[in-house]
Amino acid sequence: MQRKTLSLLPLVFAIAAGTLVPDSVSFAAPPAAKQATQKKAEAPAPAPAAGQTAVAGGAPTLPAKAWLLMDFDSGEILASANPDEPLPPASLTKMMTSFLVEQALRSGKLKKDDLVSVSQNAWCRGSSTESCMYLPLNSQATVIDILRGIIVQSGNDASKAIAEHMAGSEEGFAKLMNAEAKRLGMTHTNFVNATGLPDPEHKSSARDLAILARAIIRDSSDYYPIYAEREFTYNKIKQGNRNALLYTDPTVDGLKTGHTQEAGYCLVTSSKRNGMRLITVILNTSSMKARADETRQLLNWGFANFEKATPFQPEAAVTTAKVSYGKADTVAAGVGAWSLTVPRGQKVSTSVQVKPDLEAPVAKGAVIGKVVAESNGKPVGETALIAQADVERAGFWLRLWQRFLKLFGK
Repeated sequence: MQRKTLSLLPLVFAIAAGTLVPDSVSFAAPPAAKQATQKKAEAPAPAPAAGQTAVAGGAPTLPAKAWLLMDFDSGEILASANPDEPLPPASLTKMMTSFLVEQALRSGKLKKDDLVSVSQNAWCRGSSTESCMYLPLNSQATVIDILRGIIVQSGNDASKAIAEHMAGSEEGFAKLMNAEAKRLGMTHTNFVNATGLPDPEHKSSARDLAILARAIIRDSSDYYPIYAEREFTYNKIKQGNRNALLYTDPTVDGLKTGHTQEAGYCLVTSSKRNGMRLITVILNTSSMKARADETRQLLNWGFANFEKATPFQPEAAVTTAKVSYGKADTVAAGVGAWSLTVPRGQKVSTSVQVKPDLEAPVAKGAVIGKVVAESNGKPVGETALIAQADVERAGFWLRLWQRFLKLFGK
């Protein structure tokens, strides 16, 4: 009976995305008493959080405890409310679990067909208190199936099993998670487990989760399409992805949902429209429908209020930099591919900063300074200034003559 229920879920999701099953429970249909308990557990909507943004009209006000909108290309925060408050991340934690698996696959430490054992500790007992991939006890599953079970099915069993496989224990894996969080610059995060199950010390922030989402999209391109998969069947049990926007918005291609009673309903999403990718984070809102609606509102607001700007074309000369003690006195300098996301209609100005006392030799492609972009009087991005030609070091007598001229200010 349970399997029949599971097989119908993707259809239910596609028809009514707002009625998705919470991440903290399995897909087995609970008894009526449990259903009533779950309904009661849904928290009232948090007080609307007004956001900060550079847009003249201000940011939307969303009934979530914290939220954030990030430009993927630059990593710039376009709008946010309480972005650095450490909060329970629930199953959003599994983004770090999956990211570590993806990086291990990329480096060769893991292979897709490696077998992962399911211990007593990792095994889900079929209760309705947690989400499961339904790995049988003492069975083995391939790494790539485990990865899908983490991302699509939000399996706590899959997360624990791979943690034990990679680090010997979930505690050891949490140390790897925290080391990676530190490397990425996630300064308000502390992981205690691989699943996001409640623990007073297990916290993350909207900004940190956006940083992690950006790293997944940027560094796990071979595996990122899994985050857009709507369903996954394992052990003859089909389960649907809980990200409602995957069923209703074709521009959305990830990333992860989360829910516990303490964390509320959470969602990290990425959407790409007309060449611009935005990342959203919604933390601690009141329902599955609310997290989808608020994400949709934030994405629509972001794409309506921001646009891409390209201050310079790649390979175009931006400036001519003076070079001391070279066979040439100057070198042309430019930037690589560089685009910014700025409020619509705002002009972008740039300033060039060349390294002081630039001396030959200078290699083509060397970074010799930076270009800073401003909009409405505020910095909106910067990029490296790159030498567009080689400048060889002058011979002894020419350098001596140049020093003489410098001495007399000529």
